[in-house]
Amino acid sequence: MLITNGTVVTLGANSRVIENGAIYIRGDKIADIGKTNLLISKYPRSLRLDARGKLVLPGNICAHTHFYGAFARGMSLPPGPPPKTFPEILRQLWWKIDRALTLEDCRHSALVCLVDAIRNGTTTLIDHHASPNAIDGSLDAISDAVLESGLRASLCYEVTDRNGKAGAKAGIRENVRFIKRIRNPKSEIRNRVAASFGVHASFTVSEKTLEQCLDAADGLKSGFHIHVAEDISDEDDALQKYSLRVGERLAERGVLGARTIAAHCVHLDAGEIEVMRRTKTNVSHQPRSNMNNAVGVADVLGMMRRGVNVGLGNDGFSNNMFAEMKTAYLLHKSARRDPRVMGADQVLQMAYANNAKIARVFWNAPLGEISVGALADIILLDYVPYTPLTAGNFPWQLIFGIDGAYVTHTICAGKLLMKDRVLLTLDEEAIAAKAKEAAKKVWKRVQEIR
Repeated sequence: MLITNGTVVTLGANSRVIENGAIYIRGDKIADIGKTNLLISKYPRSLRLDARGKLVLPGNICAHTHFYGAFARGMSLPPGPPPKTFPEILRQLWWKIDRALTLEDCRHSALVCLVDAIRNGTTTLIDHHASPNAIDGSLDAISDAVLESGLRASLCYEVTDRNGKAGAKAGIRENVRFIKRIRNPKSEIRNRVAASFGVHASFTVSEKTLEQCLDAADGLKSGFHIHVAEDISDEDDALQKYSLRVGERLAERGVLGARTIAAHCVHLDAGEIEVMRRTKTNVSHQPRSNMNNAVGVADVLGMMRRGVNVGLGNDGFSNNMFAEMKTAYLLHKSARRDPRVMGADQVLQMAYANNAKIARVFWNAPLGEISVGALADIILLDYVPYTPLTAGNFPWQLIFGIDGAYVTHTICAGKLLMKDRVLLTLDEEAIAAKAKEAAKKVWKRVQEIR
């Protein structure tokens, strides 16, 4: 495919804006970049996609999400006082929703999120799944949806003690089984689906279960994906039970490392931030979720200054990552009462360069940039800048102008998934109809859970 006549913003280490630019895709990678006239002359017989002056960007990456939460939208809470703390939110909402899911619900909830991702130009997603009453095969159900969509995703199952010993062992088994499936050289899905070892959080995993996770993961060369200090209650629990802070406990047990994603990290102290830096652990920041749950504001800038790789996720909010970028930009200014903090360039770094570094854990090729050899994950947007657009001011165009609503075309792994706002791989109408029926049943089961 040859994309022509676009305003190409390459991002990457040498970001540039190419007016009347073109991108030549061979297979699932970018093979050439340049001016339209030049590339047409070089590849005269290629299939062309005319960008007609649209903005051309790398596909967005989400470093932490929860497909299983899709059916929560609009659902009323069970009778009783509304939750006022994070543990209460988990008990009254999320730990009931995940228990109400069937394997078919897992697939449908993933499809709902994947439609949203395609529409908003998010081409790579790192998911953290839970369905305690439908554990075995749940990652297969989700991966089937991912493959159908044409997007790329990394999956894991959250291991936790909250569903008893059998539930913890089943979660470990599902992680190991799926990681081995992905690692199989003959695997038919490894180019677009990856895997990590999921653990819920320190406060829901005992020493014995954590040791079982580490034993099971030994030799798999897989990092962990775990919630870390999302709420102060996680730190309180670790201090009370182990006389260690969460980051210290996980580091001592060998959970942290360059292939591990620590989601949230809202309540890390300076010592734990140093642990994250020393172990080269990746951190994922979810500002909309943290605001919604009123758990606090992570010291993202402090972590980045100390050399921690902090990316951007959405924790199950909409897959419009442009909205997450805007929230990150505003939240830290408001929290610090200082308009100088969290510049648009720092948000850009998190959303693209840092997220791409996280994605490299799973896919051994560049993402989050338009460069020769990078994976061909590309989006086209109907964004007409009313001020000059340059590589230098692009971060501020991103925050104050660009949004997922402008995405007209989504390409992943060189395949066109949406053209002129029409989805090509997924039947959105059929998915919505099935999801509505599935959601009714999930809501009913949630009301029955005590």
